[in-house]
Amino acid sequence: MKALVVYDSYFGNTEQVAQTIGETLEAAMEEVEILRVKEVEPQRLAGADLVILGSPTRAFKASDGTNKLLKAIPRQGLEGVKVAAFDTRFPMGETQSAFLRTMVKIFGYAAEPTAKRLRQKGGELVIPPEGFFVTDTEGPLKEGELERAAAWAVKILAAAK
Repeated sequence: MKALVVYDSYFGNTEQVAQTIGETLEAAMEEVEILRVKEVEPQRLAGADLVILGSPTRAFKASDGTNKLLKAIPRQGLEGVKVAAFDTRFPMGETQSAFLRTMVKIFGYAAEPTAKRLRQKGGELVIPPEGFFVTDTEGPLKEGELERAAAWAVKILAAAK
């Protein structure tokens, strides 16, 4: 079974989560590649059994690079591919800003719309999208998030069989 963990990252937080997910998958899969979105041609995704796509949440949505890749995937281009999506985000429960909390309620985070678009391209979503928390705009990741990412990857493995 071949997996691709594809991510975009601005400050290294999403990359750390992607690396942890990829390393966890390597223990149980034949081939795992961990790649930045700019290194991936859409047709390459169709050759995988499992694609996990991660993005930082930027202005309440996925990064431009992530959206560009999703747009370039042909209709039904992920037919027969199991998919999952994650993002990195600031925990809104910890902000005092009512404006930011309202904006998140309206627009959300990157993982959910990313998962929806992967499904629209024919992918089979194997696990609900997940968000991993940073302590500030540029990070670092909150304590325990990499362990949570590894546990999420184990759930993906179980669901993808």
